[in-house]
Amino acid sequence: MRQPPSIDSFGAGGFRVSGVWRPGSLLLLDDAPLPWRPPALSDVTVEDFAPVIQAGPAISEFVLLGTGPTQMLPPREVRDALRAAGLGLEFMSTEAAARTYGVLVSEGRRVAVALIAV
Repeated sequence: MRQPPSIDSFGAGGFRVSGVWRPGSLLLLDDAPLPWRPPALSDVTVEDFAPVIQAGPAISEFVLLGTGPTQMLPPREVRDALRAAGLGLEFMSTEAAARTYGVLVSEGRRVAVALIAV
């Protein structure tokens, strides 16, 4: 079993993941850091979650969404699509989501993480 990546820091429009700077928003799925399209929560669509939905609950217990500098409600279409795919959704500010991810992976939990860059 491979080690989940760590989110070492964030800000200035990106994330340092396991020592590697990644500009822009970030998706962590099945322990793989991937670039994520939306620059702001207002730009998030169901299609942005397609890899998570395709992977389904076998890969992740739920989706942790960092909504940017403040906690905001994700679009209803996104919430409904994830629920229909059998995935829970937790959303909070990107800062809180990055911290929560660290705690969850230290507990051995399997989560998909989508973080809007701040």
